[in-house]
Amino acid sequence: MTLYEAQKNQEYTIAGLFVEEAVTRRLQALGLNDGTKVRVLNKKKRGALIIQVRGTRLALGKHLSSNIEIRKEQG
Repeated sequence: MTLYEAQKNQEYTIAGLFVEEAVTRRLQALGLNDGTKVRVLNKKKRGALIIQVRGTRLALGKHLSSNIEIRKEQG
C-alpha cells in the first residue's frame, strides 16, 4: 500500500521510495529510508499528510505520499 492510503494514528514501515532520484535522495536525507518506521499524525483534505519519522514531523503532499510504499507494523 502507499503512504497516501495510510490511516491516521497508525504506524507503518517504509518499503520503498518511487519518486525522482533527486527527491529520493532528499527524502532519505530527512530519514525516510527503507525499513524506517513512520506514524501518520494527520491527513488533510487535499491529500497532504503530516507524519512523524525519527522524532521529527514532516508534511508530504499527495504526489510524494502516493509514491512511497509502506507496510503495516505488526502488533
